[in-house]
Amino acid sequence: MRDQEDSSSSNNSSSSNSSTSASQSEEELVDEEKDGDEDKDESQSNTTGPSISEVSSTLRAVMRIKQKYQALKKRRQEMNLALAAVDSLPGAPIRTSPKIFTFDGVSPSFSVLQKKKKKRRKRVLFPNRGHRVSPKQERSRAKYCLYLLCFIVFLQVYNAIENLDDHVLRYDLEGLEKTLRREVFGQQGAVEGLLSHLKEYLSTYVHKKPLVVSIHGPSGVGKSHLGRLMAGHFRSVVDESLVLQYYILHHCPQEAEAQKCAADLSTLISQMVERAEEEEKIPLFIFDEVEHMHTEILDMLWQLVATRQSNEYLNAIYLFFSNLGHAHITKYMLHNSSSTSMALRASHRQQNLVKDLTSILHNTLDSLHHLWAEAALLPFGLLDKGHVMQCFLEEMSREGFYPDRTNIERLAAEIEYYPAVGGREYSHTGCKQVVAKVNLL
Repeated sequence: MRDQEDSSSSNNSSSSNSSTSASQSEEELVDEEKDGDEDKDESQSNTTGPSISEVSSTLRAVMRIKQKYQALKKRRQEMNLALAAVDSLPGAPIRTSPKIFTFDGVSPSFSVLQKKKKKRRKRVLFPNRGHRVSPKQERSRAKYCLYLLCFIVFLQVYNAIENLDDHVLRYDLEGLEKTLRREVFGQQGAVEGLLSHLKEYLSTYVHKKPLVVSIHGPSGVGKSHLGRLMAGHFRSVVDESLVLQYYILHHCPQEAEAQKCAADLSTLISQMVERAEEEEKIPLFIFDEVEHMHTEILDMLWQLVATRQSNEYLNAIYLFFSNLGHAHITKYMLHNSSSTSMALRASHRQQNLVKDLTSILHNTLDSLHHLWAEAALLPFGLLDKGHVMQCFLEEMSREGFYPDRTNIERLAAEIEYYPAVGGREYSHTGCKQVVAKVNLL
């Protein structure tokens, strides 16, 4: 009886153990299913990309997990059936249920984590057949329009420059320069300054003010001769009607007629300016012996030069010749003709003369009349004995005499000179007496 009770108790205990093991296995299977579902969700959540390769890989992973789960479930059912059959036999030994493999408490391996990380990375996939081609940058058609515009602007600028050159060539300034360098002696600096003003003024069409140049120097240094050369040149290139030579002592000698002379001169200038505007030329007005000019005429000329007149009054050239300020020029030449300055070339000496005397003449002439404030001043220096000999040679050649050097030196010695300074003898009257002495031959 005790043996039967023991066997019955053992059977009961084995059945209870089998039931507990079965319940544990079912719970483990449920946990595995949950883990599998979570893995599916994670894999699905990780593969959110729209590419076909990623979707296919996730489907294959789900199918494999499902197959493994079904195989594992079938194996566990077979094991449970086998255990139940063994336990039903009398005298069978008591067996404990085997431990079921679960993922609880097991740390994931490094390879699994690496695979998960790889899956989370987003890759840019390209088709197997083909190669990557960088996008082509299309050229804008506006570039060709820009090139065309630049070419047109270049042609316009080039044409404008050519027109300016043609405008300067009309006045033949190169011929004028050759004439002045050949005919005017000892005044290279003043001649270069005058030509520079003419080139700058005649190279443009539109002017803000007329060109006003005032030439000052002692008697006989070539001021009136320069005026005659300028008048003859402009009469040949523009027209005789557009050139005016006004001698104060000849045209208006009486001071009582100064007001009438100023009105007549203003009318004449207006007519010449209007005619020049019609012919698209620039007139030339030459005023000699300005030191004798009356105040009424100076005021009238200042109004034409300084005030804002119409365009035709701005396109004009005014030349003034006078001996105002000759005392400053003579004093400067006599006190600054040192051996150091004489070592320089003639052109450099004349440039220094013009540079140093311009400010001195401005201070002196501005106090006489405000017309000189609107003018560019050019000083003519004293002529030495060599320049006087050149004047005799030129005059004798013009009159048809043989240019004998001995005769020229004899005539030049009859001229009165200042005491020698720095190895040079400057003439009191310049070349003023040359014509009279040649006429006596």
